[in-house]
Amino acid sequence: MLSENIKRLVQYGIDAGLTPECERIYTTNLLLELFHEDDYEEVEVNGEKELEEILEELLDEACSRGIIENSVVYRDLFDTKMMNCLMPRPAQVQETFWKKYEESPEAATDYYYKLSQDSDYIRRYRVKKDWKWTVDSPYGEIDITINLSKPEKDPKAIAAAKNAKASSYPKCLLCVENEGYAGRVNHPARENHRIMPITVNDSAWGFQYSPYVYYNEHCIVFNGKHTPMKIEKETFMKLFDFVKLFPHYFLGSNADLPIVGGSILSHDHFQGGHYTFAMAKAPIEKHFEVKGFEDVESGIVKWPLSVIRLRSKDEKRLIELGTHILDAWRGYTDEEAFVFAETDGEPHNTITPIARKVGEIYELDLTLRNNITTEEHPLGLYHPHAEYHNIKKENIGLIEVMGLAVLPSRLKQELETLAEYIVEGKDISENEMIEKHTKWVEKFLPKYDTITKENVMDILKEEVGIVFTKVLEDAGVYKCTEEGRTAFARFLNTL
Repeated sequence: MLSENIKRLVQYGIDAGLTPECERIYTTNLLLELFHEDDYEEVEVNGEKELEEILEELLDEACSRGIIENSVVYRDLFDTKMMNCLMPRPAQVQETFWKKYEESPEAATDYYYKLSQDSDYIRRYRVKKDWKWTVDSPYGEIDITINLSKPEKDPKAIAAAKNAKASSYPKCLLCVENEGYAGRVNHPARENHRIMPITVNDSAWGFQYSPYVYYNEHCIVFNGKHTPMKIEKETFMKLFDFVKLFPHYFLGSNADLPIVGGSILSHDHFQGGHYTFAMAKAPIEKHFEVKGFEDVESGIVKWPLSVIRLRSKDEKRLIELGTHILDAWRGYTDEEAFVFAETDGEPHNTITPIARKVGEIYELDLTLRNNITTEEHPLGLYHPHAEYHNIKKENIGLIEVMGLAVLPSRLKQELETLAEYIVEGKDISENEMIEKHTKWVEKFLPKYDTITKENVMDILKEEVGIVFTKVLEDAGVYKCTEEGRTAFARFLNTL
């Protein structure tokens, strides 16, 4: 059985273009060594199997031989080791990428994205499990996803991670040192990972795909040095350097302050990809002019967050105006609108920027952010409010800002249980797992005349989308009201 599955895996590598035919024997021997096996039998292989099934049987074999523990963490570490046996070296991947780039930037990214999937660095079979749907809103079609592609660690692995020796290598999940790293119980394996070196703002950066791909060709662009995130003029320069390299991709940055920022503020990085979000489709609601920048089209976007869109054929003009707006916003206070640049020396104002190219025009979207907290909203005033925490409590980062909800995996089981309780008329408040949803359900139920087993999940998904839209409105510094637009105008008048 081991010989058969090794043969299948090697054939997969050849068919996928990861392994050249001339390396069949070499790759077979690498895999045999992983299993501490000296013998190999050339066997007939009948019928086709998916990669997931081949790997699963090989992992079971590794467990039965006592090579690894039968836990998702150890299995992930080992199947990554197996996949690396099929992989081309980084220099080969880079050479192919830039040859493809000579054809077109799209040809290069098509090759690299496929490689990232075929190598199982992006685990297609897990990503397929994610729940994805869209919901209409006053601002356009909003994307919703429940992330199920990150596996839950078992208690044994959690205990092992706690007892593991502390290590600062790699410093974080975004460091270039992850390429080829074998991983450990508290750090994922990256042996099958290949990073594309690129030059951004005259410095060394890396380009890779997210293993969780929340949207098409979801990529990460990160500094070659472990340096903290900071939104500044150079940020806009870096964004457009990348967009000029890959004009079919957008690129954006999380904000650089807690609450409104990303999950990894310690390493300067951006996220991008080949996808058009609802925010990018949203029109400019009202134009304005900034003195000295009359040549740049500027306007407020019809969007629940407070977004300024700048458009020009010359990206340098967007960089200059973007910097002017950023500097003005950093120091801006408007007590009437409850906008404070700082309190007790702590800064609150920053920006979530997104760059893209539309035809011959460059665009820069600047989302105004403020991370102030209050007694009523200790997690952040411009953050999901407590009434919506049953659905979304986490920070509103770059991806959510653009109109894609990344919701926690707990919601899948909670919605399935809720559906059952609603249809059967059971008391939601009596179930510990879903009682947090009681008020939410009581509020929307009267809207629907008939709720059945067939339509209940569609209703729940629709209502989740409505909640996420409200969450985005909570995150907007200036609300989409007459009062909010007046306050927004006061800031724009200072430019």
